[in-house]
Amino acid sequence: MNAQSAPMSPILKVDRVSKRFGGLQALDGVEWEIGAGRMFAIIGPNGAGKTTLFSIIAGSQPPTEGRIWLEGRDITPLGPEERCTLGVARTFQVPRPFAALSVLDNVAVGCLDASRNVAEARSAAMSVLETLDMPQHAEKRAGSLSIGLRKRLEVAKALGTRPKVLLLDEVMGGLHGSEVDDMIETVRRLNRTGVTIVLIEHVLPAVMALAESVTVLDQGRVIASGAPREVTRDPAVIDAYLGDELVG
Repeated sequence: MNAQSAPMSPILKVDRVSKRFGGLQALDGVEWEIGAGRMFAIIGPNGAGKTTLFSIIAGSQPPTEGRIWLEGRDITPLGPEERCTLGVARTFQVPRPFAALSVLDNVAVGCLDASRNVAEARSAAMSVLETLDMPQHAEKRAGSLSIGLRKRLEVAKALGTRPKVLLLDEVMGGLHGSEVDDMIETVRRLNRTGVTIVLIEHVLPAVMALAESVTVLDQGRVIASGAPREVTRDPAVIDAYLGDELVG
């Protein structure tokens, strides 16, 4: 095979990752990979290990076994700050803003690592808010925002670190109607800029609209992987997660 036809290496690879908390096996030999600029989703019932996996990828928890690779580099020994500098950023299910700070300054905190001073960080933060259609909220206190805007601010804070890989943990949760549609379009727009996106999501229409491939976790194990419509028709997935609600 010549160099031109050789497949691209994955930007992110989860390599047989397991996690135990005492006698609880939270993850058991999980493995998948994603190419640069792609969108990938992880779904499954509550307690399946999805957020634990994000914590391991982001570096806030170590795996019991297995490795995490970023652009061919083993980042397993690195902490969250080092991984963030290398291009891994995450959001949290429950937004965690600096409630007393302005929206702009919340995002500027994430911009500081790549900026020479606070003024430059605040300028970069405003650009992020413009990307997320939030400049009109820049001077509001973060603690005063609605849940929909807090979710969007959570994405903005992560985006301020200039990630190569963005881990989005249930950014649609708690949103309704047009808010979900707006967030779907926002995620699409971010992906078009070249950011690789990994979603944990329970809002299945969003998964179907966004993800090119899906992995399903149940009780810490991968029970299915593939294209969204194939996965949601898998009997094991229907039994463990979807019940009788098939996605058409």
